[in-house]
Amino acid sequence: MRVSSVRALLVVGLVGVALITTATAAANEDLIHSLPGLKKQPMFQQYSGYLDGIDGRHLHYWLVESQQNPKTDPLVLWMNGGPGCSSLLAVLTEHGPYVIQDDTSLEYNPHSWNKIANVLYLEAPAGVGFSYKDDKNYTTDDDLTSLNNLAAIKSFFKKFPEYNGREFFVTGESYGGIYVPTLSVRLLGEPSINFQGFAVGNGMSDYNINTASILYFGYYHGLYGSKLYANLLSSCCGSNTTVCYISQSPSAQCSFYAGKALNLIYASDLNMYNLYAKCEKTEIPGGFQQYHDMGNSFRNFPQFIKERQELRMKDPKSLKLVPPCINGTASMVYFSRADVRKALNIPTSVASWDLCSNVVSEHYKRTYQTMYLQYLKVIAAKKRILLYNGDVDMACNFLGDEWFLNSLKLTLVTPRKAWHYTSDDGSQQIAGYVKQFQNVTFVTVRGAGHMVPTDKPIPAFLLFSHFINNKPF
Repeated sequence: MRVSSVRALLVVGLVGVALITTATAAANEDLIHSLPGLKKQPMFQQYSGYLDGIDGRHLHYWLVESQQNPKTDPLVLWMNGGPGCSSLLAVLTEHGPYVIQDDTSLEYNPHSWNKIANVLYLEAPAGVGFSYKDDKNYTTDDDLTSLNNLAAIKSFFKKFPEYNGREFFVTGESYGGIYVPTLSVRLLGEPSINFQGFAVGNGMSDYNINTASILYFGYYHGLYGSKLYANLLSSCCGSNTTVCYISQSPSAQCSFYAGKALNLIYASDLNMYNLYAKCEKTEIPGGFQQYHDMGNSFRNFPQFIKERQELRMKDPKSLKLVPPCINGTASMVYFSRADVRKALNIPTSVASWDLCSNVVSEHYKRTYQTMYLQYLKVIAAKKRILLYNGDVDMACNFLGDEWFLNSLKLTLVTPRKAWHYTSDDGSQQIAGYVKQFQNVTFVTVRGAGHMVPTDKPIPAFLLFSHFINNKPF
């Protein structure tokens, strides 16, 4: 071999080493050295910092490495929904390594998903949580959000090159039912990323089906009476009363009765995220007025959206978007602490953290009515899909997601059956019900609401383990 060729190879090799060293150095700058609130710091590594989006977007991430084998375990992305709500809620209140206490101290979560996987929590889109955009223009939509999420993932692999080639899963909850499939379709065009599939918990899969199914859910859970139900069926469903998909443009009479039923279901003191849980409140600063984004539920009934918009326009600066019946006070206090922000490597120039961003919610265009085509594309690529639902959630109810999967007309492999878990006392209990289509699994979790890992942490960990390990229920 010529000397010039050897020199050329040596230069290429040194450049490669330099790139890896630079990426590792960038990751080390994001290392969390000591997390406030813990009595004892974790044995696993964790990182918090920023990933690059498009056009000056900076998306905040928190990576918790696996407690099992971080060098070989899969990488799992998690995104909460809204749109506009922070994924850091999941770190402290769902399946993250920690459970926040009322005094903002942290305890370890024995059912954390990072027991068996490296979990990457992403605050998206820009404007949510600690994520931001240089020009502070937070107008976005489903397509732009998925494009920025893909850019952030590519930025992650540059910052953490040791994860290149690792099995990669995309997971999320609620409006993550839109974020996750739209990002997954983009990942199909990225052969360098070892994308394996996605999981969605209590997801928004189809607006029309979600609205139609909650009317059945509400009636059969005793939330409104038989006279209104009969009027609803006769005005909206015609002869098809078993599974009635209310049209995207319902008649005035149908809209009237559906609106009455939806008001009885949602415009009450019931906890829409868990029908049988008490309705708690989040304490917010004085001078602010809480409001709840019901756009996902009332999208086909514009009169309700108009009423909410008129309320917001009276004094938009005084509004805070807060999920109904959720007590996020401890999380809000914790992420407002200067020592916590410093530990998470958050610049002082970044605005204060909120559970959900009313700015993002107000400027977010919900592009898609359904995820029908996105699911079919991922299924055709032979990636595996898990759709799981707590069965007492009213925001994105289990019946709607089951109807949605049925609409895909997939081949049923295993009919609906019970699945089990071992409870704290060692007894075997029914965790919920499962049915298997081709490479798609639908799972319900008995007694869980919208945030399944919060309500039922043991079954939630079990279904997550089955999913990433490709084990049958």
